[in-house]
Amino acid sequence: MKINIRQFSQDELKQALKDHGQQAFRAKQIYQWLWQHGVGSFEEMTNLSKDLRKWLEENFLILQIVQDTAQYSTDGTIKVRFKLFDGHLVESVLIPVPKDNRYTLCVSTQVGCSLSCAFCATGKMKMERNLTPGEIIDQLVLVNKICEEKYQHEITNIVYMGMGEPLLNYKNVIKSIEIISAENGHNMSPRRLTISTAGIAKMIKRLADDSPRVNLALSLHAADDFKRSQIMPINEKNNLDVLMDALDYYSKVGKGNITFEYIMLNHLNDTIEDANNLAALCRSFRVKVNIIEYNPIGDGLFAKVDTEKVDRFASHLTQKGVLVTVRRSRGGDIDAACGQLANKS
Repeated sequence: MKINIRQFSQDELKQALKDHGQQAFRAKQIYQWLWQHGVGSFEEMTNLSKDLRKWLEENFLILQIVQDTAQYSTDGTIKVRFKLFDGHLVESVLIPVPKDNRYTLCVSTQVGCSLSCAFCATGKMKMERNLTPGEIIDQLVLVNKICEEKYQHEITNIVYMGMGEPLLNYKNVIKSIEIISAENGHNMSPRRLTISTAGIAKMIKRLADDSPRVNLALSLHAADDFKRSQIMPINEKNNLDVLMDALDYYSKVGKGNITFEYIMLNHLNDTIEDANNLAALCRSFRVKVNIIEYNPIGDGLFAKVDTEKVDRFASHLTQKGVLVTVRRSRGGDIDAACGQLANKS
């Protein structure tokens, strides 16, 4: 039975070659073909001998994702849906900001999601399985080709903020980060990578120890436990006191930036009292607040806060000494905005 070759680290690949009487140093070349060049067949590995390529073909396979559809927003955002080897579908979103020379890719880490956040379309899907490191990295490789063709620029930043909860697929996410940041992988600085989490305290601490230079974004969305538990069931076991303790640890051990993501929901978390509670959470460690406009997901549970109220909320936080940015919705016309990924036809 053939084995998916992309499940091996370079050292593991070296040992596999050695065990089968092949030259171990070839592992580096194979690894570069797999991860730097993103090839889909062994025949494309042209600096390997024909005999070695034949042996690889007989013993291994390369399981790659393939593009299913692509949608282009009027604001330049591109959403790409991919089909996995087992037929499941996931989505990625490219958010270009040419004036800042910034091209951010939002990648998925799971098929579906188990957390059931009330404002998120993905949370209403059935959780099917975790993505492998290869399936995560393929999103980068394939969308990067679209980015270069459309914008003549490569992807500059990656956010693990698509479908699924990255910290519930921890091992595969960390391996994908190692490959993306490796010199013979994609050689991207960890400082250009951000993991967005709904808030799993013990895994935030583990991330600080294992990958301290990666940026962290907490999907906060409410600054008191009662409101947060209403919209995010995970808060019952990871309340704000527990999360702030984990983030304090991350700020001391890790070296990446911390951001609070805050989707404003009309008549739920948009008052000055909410702003004061949010400001209080920002006093323990250095953190930036990203205020996000709500993007409807078709269930009618929540409504968008008007722009003037959003700006007043942000201004109040600024007066309290909080570093704030307001992230205007991108890709809403193709259901590519924050919280909208759900594999709609």
